Amino acid sequence: MERQWWQDKVAYQVWPKSFYDTNGDGIGDIPGIIEKLDYLQQLGIGILWLSPVYKSPLADQGYDIADYYAIDPRFGTMEDMDRLLAEADKRGIKVLMDLVVNHCSDEHPWFQKAVADPEGPYGQYFYFRKGKDGKPPCNWRSYFGGSVWSLVPGQTDLYYLHLFHKKQPDLNWENPALRQEIYKMINWWLDKGLAGFRIDAIVNIKKDLSFRDHPVDRPDGLADLHPMFQRPEVQKGLCDFLEELKENTFAPHNAFTVGEVFDTTPDKLAEFIGEKGHFSSMFDFAAHCFGMHEKGWCKAVQPTPTDYRDCCFASQKNAAGIGFLANIIENHDEPRGVSRYLPEGADSDAAKTCLATASLLLRGIPFLYQGQELGMSNTVFPSIQAVDDVSTLGEYQACLEEGMTPDEALAVCARYSRDNARTPVQWTDGPNAGFTTGTPWMPVNPNYTRINVQDQQGREGSVLEYYKKLISLRKDEKYKETLVWGQWEPLFEDQEGLMAYRRRADKDLLVICNLSDSPRSLALPGTIKKVLLTNQEGGPQPGFDRYAAQPWQAVVLEMDA
Repeated sequence: MERQWWQDKVAYQVWPKSFYDTNGDGIGDIPGIIEKLDYLQQLGIGILWLSPVYKSPLADQGYDIADYYAIDPRFGTMEDMDRLLAEADKRGIKVLMDLVVNHCSDEHPWFQKAVADPEGPYGQYFYFRKGKDGKPPCNWRSYFGGSVWSLVPGQTDLYYLHLFHKKQPDLNWENPALRQEIYKMINWWLDKGLAGFRIDAIVNIKKDLSFRDHPVDRPDGLADLHPMFQRPEVQKGLCDFLEELKENTFAPHNAFTVGEVFDTTPDKLAEFIGEKGHFSSMFDFAAHCFGMHEKGWCKAVQPTPTDYRDCCFASQKNAAGIGFLANIIENHDEPRGVSRYLPEGADSDAAKTCLATASLLLRGIPFLYQGQELGMSNTVFPSIQAVDDVSTLGEYQACLEEGMTPDEALAVCARYSRDNARTPVQWTDGPNAGFTTGTPWMPVNPNYTRINVQDQQGREGSVLEYYKKLISLRKDEKYKETLVWGQWEPLFEDQEGLMAYRRRADKDLLVICNLSDSPRSLALPGTIKKVLLTNQEGGPQPGFDRYAAQPWQAVVLEMDA
């Protein structure tokens, strides 16, 4: 594989609304990100992914864009954005933005013009369809619950398509004029100095234009829309769109792109992230999809550490010789990883750093999410009224329809809600966790008094300081060849709760993570030359070919050649 500028970097996702507020309005802003760039540099971050800061009504927290060329005043100004790019560049940090082009906002001028003249040119920017027998054109269920169709304002039998929120009308990629507008906008941002994009919901841009009904699968009388994406004609059309997108925008700029791609089989990986793939990388969602159910969160199964390992290993095997995956534990659309993948009660720093080691040294580019480096965990929801996330509200209703009590439904939603990741970053143990001097837009997690940057920074053994060591090891010139580009080989797959693998190039390294509360006696494939990193006192010693792994212990070992 040809080596690229981004492969030896560690990326970090900022959710601006909850990162750091500098003006006291309770909402994080771009100046707040600038103020914390030194913190990110010290952590070892080389790529900053900025979740949406475009002008938006925030119906879906910025993923409903009203103007692709404007910064929302709540986050700052375009001058602030330019300053962020310049200041990040001084620190060797490249900046990505979210590219949200499956849909826009119903407040975007395109949609407003389409509504005013459905038969005019802007009506072709969206999917407007007549109803059938007084009902929507088909029975697909939105990702957020309810029909994917809503009436066009002012119309009685003309609907527009929205796979997500009703304020997020889907853009019609079948229209070449629309595609050219999108390419122009992307190039405008890349010319401004962006290093690339995280590409949101991109597999949704190609639809089955027959809009046929699917079998009803829930009490709401609607049907899952995922089968539509599996149809060969849809998949082929998607790849045509993505290749045109790359050639008109990303390729000429040598931009880094990471796709939010679901529903892709192993035989399709090369099309997406191979040497001539549509994207530089794509997120590995295998562990996040594990245990999910077509009926929603009410039927979901919580993964065990062994399930997490098996998902990661399957992805590593599938991507071998093809390309780099983007490896994640959590993001803005998921609950906190330490609450999802560690057993209940495993809230120790050792357990959190063990999980971190298991993920960050896999082959691929690591993506951290804000607060992950502190071990931030799921928050507390006293009632459904405390929930902001539109997706969680839809899942709560689905739980009730499946016969759950309100308390049972709330407990399920609290486990999986996206709001868990959207609570403010915990900077200090002071008021509002040091996030704002005002009233935070979302309450801080009550555990901020014991989990915060102020407490962990500089404290040997803290989760934050361990993350710094882990990232530093991956960047170390002595070991980078092996940990970034080296081969990956699984070990001890027969042992429950043990995530161990080998990285080999000019060095032979073992990564052993005991994700369990049981000690393990392991016969190693060779003799230990050096202990490069451990998250606990005691452990393996040079010269030995055996190792007694303590509960929640992670080690990185250099082996004799």
